[in-house]
Amino acid sequence: MIPPIASKFVAGESEAAALDHARRMNEDGVAVILNLLGEHYHERGPADEDADIYIKLVEDIAETDLDACVSVKPSQIGLDMGADVFSENYRRIAEAADEHDVFVWCDMEDHETTDATLDAFEELAREFDGGMGLCVQANLKRTPDDLERLSDVPGKIRLVKGAYDEPANIAHKNKAKVDEVYKELLEYLFDEYVGGVAVGSHDPKMISYAKELGAQYDRDYEIQMLMGVREDEQRNLAGEGVEVWQYAPYGGKWFSYFYRRVRERKENALFALRAIVGI
Repeated sequence: MIPPIASKFVAGESEAAALDHARRMNEDGVAVILNLLGEHYHERGPADEDADIYIKLVEDIAETDLDACVSVKPSQIGLDMGADVFSENYRRIAEAADEHDVFVWCDMEDHETTDATLDAFEELAREFDGGMGLCVQANLKRTPDDLERLSDVPGKIRLVKGAYDEPANIAHKNKAKVDEVYKELLEYLFDEYVGGVAVGSHDPKMISYAKELGAQYDRDYEIQMLMGVREDEQRNLAGEGVEVWQYAPYGGKWFSYFYRRVRERKENALFALRAIVGI
């Protein structure tokens, strides 16, 4: 059983529970991105197994009327064993998603995974002509060049501030600077990117800025937030006609999920606490 605090952020341990959660959120106008918990496998067996689970999840979503999709982590489907293992499993999931018309996101992990993740996404997104999305992180100093590279790649880009404690030589460490860069990159996406724009932020200032950019460039966009964080605002935005997606992890590995988040960056513990108490 998932304890009450963790259950605020995790949509159950089984696929059935996750789909039930998606159905409840859909009733409030919020779509759901489902992520099976698991990452940093160092043996191929578990990576292949999780890829198989994603394929089944894609097939099951397609058989429902749910407004839902999936998001995978590179280290979960084999990247720690090599880019070739990751690419093979990513392709299998992408092929199933394309066949069943279910969108598939790829998360971005720490800076050591960026090149392999970009390469695999670009290849598959071009091959399948969209239907796929990639997360990029504003705190990394390389991201402006990465977005320029991706500017004509079909699909969607999710811009987040970045949750990993990266070295100062490759990442912006000052919060005000990260906010400044986030806004610059967000405008670049609205102005230059050929695909869909996803605003991955709980920050009211960034959400308000996205609204301004949407009007300025006459472009649709979506807001993405985590399960358990500002859920009332998720529902309010959806009620205003904004496309809102909730990122909802599920599965039995919830303890390692929280432990790794806190270990990666101490601010994540405070972030979770603030979400729990509603501030």
